[in-house]
Amino acid sequence: MARRIAASDILPAEEYAKRRRELRRAIVALKRRRRLDVGPVATLHFESFETMRMQIQEMLHIERGGAAQLSGELEAYNPLVPNGRELVATVLFEIDDPVRRAAFLAKLGGIEESAFMEVEGRRIKGVAEKDQDRTTAEGKASAVQFVHFPFSVAEVAKFKEPGVRIVVGFDHPAYAHMTVMPEPMRQALAADFD
Repeated sequence: MARRIAASDILPAEEYAKRRRELRRAIVALKRRRRLDVGPVATLHFESFETMRMQIQEMLHIERGGAAQLSGELEAYNPLVPNGRELVATVLFEIDDPVRRAAFLAKLGGIEESAFMEVEGRRIKGVAEKDQDRTTAEGKASAVQFVHFPFSVAEVAKFKEPGVRIVVGFDHPAYAHMTVMPEPMRQALAADFD
């Protein structure tokens, strides 16, 4: 299974423009099976080779930077492609009211270090993406976080078992929420492992 997106995986701009509607429909269907709400305002989008390839295609389509832009997009998004023994989630804290959102995020410093997944009671601690610091020195968190969940071989095997109980959550003092992953999502994510 491919773990890095290469320039050869990206459609030429003209071809992508022609197929964009069809490709976007397909990726929306894929993402629907990879989206999990945790608590009242957090949504985890579990990324894959396909979701990141589509993200790069969209960035190139919108910004029209061509070949000069492509290397930067590959550098930015390849770290979010699961490496065979991990799951990777984009975490969004979605609050429409800007005043309420700012107050909430001001209390959320370090949230990226508190994400976890439990597979039959075995806790897998999330690891924040190292591209940049997403919590300020004052303790304010970004509304968008990127979290890796590294698995051992045994944890991967357990995750792949049909019906296994998977809990996803945060153990942050200002946001201690968790939810049970639905079985169709577990099945979809199990394909991310080697």
